[in-house]
Amino acid sequence: MTMENVAPQYALGSTDAEHERLIKQAQSLTIHTERCFRDAGIGLGQRVLDVGSGVGDVALILARLVGPTGAVLGVEQDARSIARARNRVAEAGLHNVSLIQSDVSQFVTDKLFDAVVGRYILFFVPHPASLLRSLFELVRPGGVLAFQEPDWRSFIERAQSFPLWAAGASVMVETFRRSGTNINLGPELSHVFQQAGLPKPIIRTDVLVGAEEWMPDVLQSLYPRIKQFNLNVKPLGDFVTLSERLHAEVAAANAETPLPSLVSAWCRKPATV
Repeated sequence: MTMENVAPQYALGSTDAEHERLIKQAQSLTIHTERCFRDAGIGLGQRVLDVGSGVGDVALILARLVGPTGAVLGVEQDARSIARARNRVAEAGLHNVSLIQSDVSQFVTDKLFDAVVGRYILFFVPHPASLLRSLFELVRPGGVLAFQEPDWRSFIERAQSFPLWAAGASVMVETFRRSGTNINLGPELSHVFQQAGLPKPIIRTDVLVGAEEWMPDVLQSLYPRIKQFNLNVKPLGDFVTLSERLHAEVAAANAETPLPSLVSAWCRKPATV
């Protein structure tokens, strides 16, 4: 992923399995991300910068919104991720999306954007306010800055009702914490925007449903870090059957799968600055 001052240990890696996890995860987020961007004012003919493009899911949403007369530029540091994103853009036959492999701190342009966006990015950044401040300089007067981040509070709270889910949540939280990830960033988005000196953002929180494979898939991507940190995974049992047992625990209670909520925040740059 691409970020200024990115956490030194990006916990989820860049394996083929992680790419598939991201694509699967994106399916449950697309409707909320598209609504966020539309409500923020992103539309036909606009030029949009997608920060930390990953395997291209947000760029694909933006391509639809800006249409053939618009342009989407994705910036992504990881070579394997951007290669996957480029293949997906080509497979979709899109000509309004371009992708650059670069750290955003080294990204230089003399052009401004109608919008700068990112999803599930800031919580990997040690100093998100500083990053937002620098990105806001790339937004034209009257343009938009929009970001989406997870709120783990509801997930952790709901997971406590299920012993296996609670054990998995504990391992995930500790792995992310030791990797330098701020899982509390979502609820702090409004404060971070204002700390960066930006206008007070519009905030919306969406409760997510479905995505039953989310936690077992995340745990699989985290497993190399879990081993590195020598965390206790005995309460989780065999990872091969973990997904099945997690599903069974929720099904036995006739409950929905615990998931983090999604916090959206956007603000508009004053037309005259």
